[in-house]
Amino acid sequence: MVKRTLGEVSPECRRRLITHYGTDVSGWLDTVPALLDQAAERWKLTLGGYHDAGHASVIATADTLDGRPLLLKAWADPARFHNEVTALRLWAGGPTAAVVEVADDLAVAALEMVNGQPGGGERPPRELQTVAAALQGLHTFGRLRRRQREMPLLATYLHQEIRPRIWRRLESVDLGPWRDLANAILPELMTLEEDDGRATVLHTDLYRENVLFDWLGHPRFIDPLPMVGDAAFDWAFWTVYYDLGHGTDTRLATAARIARIPIPVLAPWCRALALDGLLYYLETADPRVPRMADVLAWLSAPTPGTRP
Repeated sequence: MVKRTLGEVSPECRRRLITHYGTDVSGWLDTVPALLDQAAERWKLTLGGYHDAGHASVIATADTLDGRPLLLKAWADPARFHNEVTALRLWAGGPTAAVVEVADDLAVAALEMVNGQPGGGERPPRELQTVAAALQGLHTFGRLRRRQREMPLLATYLHQEIRPRIWRRLESVDLGPWRDLANAILPELMTLEEDDGRATVLHTDLYRENVLFDWLGHPRFIDPLPMVGDAAFDWAFWTVYYDLGHGTDTRLATAARIARIPIPVLAPWCRALALDGLLYYLETADPRVPRMADVLAWLSAPTPGTRP
């Protein structure tokens, strides 16, 4: 092998993970070069360099002996490592990046490099339609193969995390002109319930950067935060966050058509996620506050128009 060490992670990578996990992750970050060295030696890989992306893991490029490019991913959180690998294996053969090797003792995995390069290939002209069809396929895999005991439940996340943090932030964050809008959403947030008939393995982190494209222009989902629950959650997340403030109406209509979940059913999930996001952006002084507020206002209108 030509190279076995990558050196320290970048200051920017360190900053992102400390922001995400807190200062306790600093010690783990110091061990990452050795973890990746061990994985590369075990799997007979040649390390390339760090791929400086993501907020919850460290990623590096590598090649097999026959030149196949891979991504090595090291997780700071062993539970997150286990859940992500479990989901990707469950979805094997579906529209995801394949798991090539796994080291449970290191919390490191070697993953397929989509389109042979970090970040995948070019996005096709009919991006939304192809992604929606792929997401429906992912949910079909999840329904057929799900193992509920191996992954977190959406119900737990909803009751123990989303609702409590919304209440906490409502008391501590200055909502300004959006206070009435937030208060109007609270009753349906508290009564929001899942439909067991739509239960599947969810991705739950459907940002645009987590959907790559292979050389045929097919979507490949990466970096899931998998849970078992109502598919409406994924469709709502995709509607709100995939390209925040742009094409929300098109995604909502596409989600309803492809998933066959009526807009009146999807909309409360969308509003709950948008409110959660708005409060987080306000708390962290994120510049996306106006965009999220516009999305929430549009989702709350009696008759949504064509924007945002």
